[in-house]
Amino acid sequence: MPLALDNLRVGRIYRLVNQGEVRKIEVMARLSGEDFFVKDLDTLEYYTLYELLQWGKGKDYDLEELR
Repeated sequence: MPLALDNLRVGRIYRLVNQGEVRKIEVMARLSGEDFFVKDLDTLEYYTLYELLQWGKGKDYDLEELR
C-alpha cells in the first residue's frame, strides 16, 4: 500500500514506482500542499513531485520509504 503524499518528510528517501518507472528520490523541500522538490538519486536531477505525477498514477503506483 503506497504512502499518502501528506506523509512525505523532508530529508527522507523514498522509492517511487509509477507508469513502469522506478525512482529513488530524496525530498528536499515542501513547496505547497502535496507538491515537493525532490532529487532523483540515480540521475542526480531535481524535479517537483508534480512533474513526476503529472500524467497520472498508473496501476503500478507505489511509494514507500527506504530508510
